[in-house]
Amino acid sequence: MRPLLGTPLGYTPGEMTETVTYNVPKIHCAHCGASIKEEVSEVAGVASVEVDVDTKVVTIHGESLDDTALRAAIKEAGYEAA
Repeated sequence: MRPLLGTPLGYTPGEMTETVTYNVPKIHCAHCGASIKEEVSEVAGVASVEVDVDTKVVTIHGESLDDTALRAAIKEAGYEAA
């Protein structure tokens, strides 16, 4: 089976996946991104985390994602999701 274009890495047809994005205005460098990625990756249901330092956007892929838990993880890393 060919991979589907525009889908998260590791996506398998038939799986229920969600994608959530947050603007995090105070991201300035790769270290900021790594801190966020580390904290958010520990939240239940998270399959992958992408941090774009240039656009200041955090994209999270997974199942049954909890907005409150994701925002708390971003805050634990020292940042606020807008």
